[in-house]
Amino acid sequence: MGEVTSTGAGTPDLTPNPAFPTAKLVERRQECDDLIVIKLEPSEAFDFKPGQYCTLGLGKIERAYSIVSAPYENFLEIFVELVPDGELTPKMFDLKIGENMSVRPRAKGIFVQDKKAHHHFMVSTVTGVAPSISMVRQYLNELENGVDQEKQVFYIMYGASYVDEMTYDVELNALAEKYPDVVKFVPTISRPSEAKNAEWKGVTGRVNNIAEEYLAKFNLHKDDTKVYACGHPGMIEDMKEKLPGQGWNFIEERFWAP
Repeated sequence: MGEVTSTGAGTPDLTPNPAFPTAKLVERRQECDDLIVIKLEPSEAFDFKPGQYCTLGLGKIERAYSIVSAPYENFLEIFVELVPDGELTPKMFDLKIGENMSVRPRAKGIFVQDKKAHHHFMVSTVTGVAPSISMVRQYLNELENGVDQEKQVFYIMYGASYVDEMTYDVELNALAEKYPDVVKFVPTISRPSEAKNAEWKGVTGRVNNIAEEYLAKFNLHKDDTKVYACGHPGMIEDMKEKLPGQGWNFIEERFWAP
């Protein structure tokens, strides 16, 4: 990492590290106070597998972010949760269209689709839905373009405390309606009695508390199902305690520091 100088008393230089390619902010969408979806245009070709993460930075501050977009898309789509006392996310929320971040040239991560399984049970909370969407988008794009592949089914369990945190529910509902044999979508709210969720009529409960119920409802079999858990560490710990011991093929993705 290159040396970073100061722009003034106590003010760090947030110029993207010149040692790495840049990624220009081209689109920004914010649906609640602490969640944004951004699209970035890398200055160089950026290859990745669905489910992997990229490392973004401002100055010497870098963090890993799961990629929402699929490899066939032109921009890197990132779902970001604001951590008020975090080092990077408040600065990302302040970015303006046309401004740049650094992006390390290689994607990383092993939280990718297991092609040996045909059923993919994906348990996520809020921003943890990113890898699931990347995998689903890529599979459906290949399906639409006639790529020869074995049939896959994705069961997306999407948990949040509040309705306005379900940033991707419209997309996932639409995909489940258009491709009912491929995408099964179960959004759930963990705080249904709170005023912000007064209009919610769907499934309730923490996503980790209802996961086993839906494994049974979908009649999934352990020898042909991969379980993916991404998001809140508490959710992942609970899933890890419950499922692998029962014989489920399980993989997790834990977030790094904010």
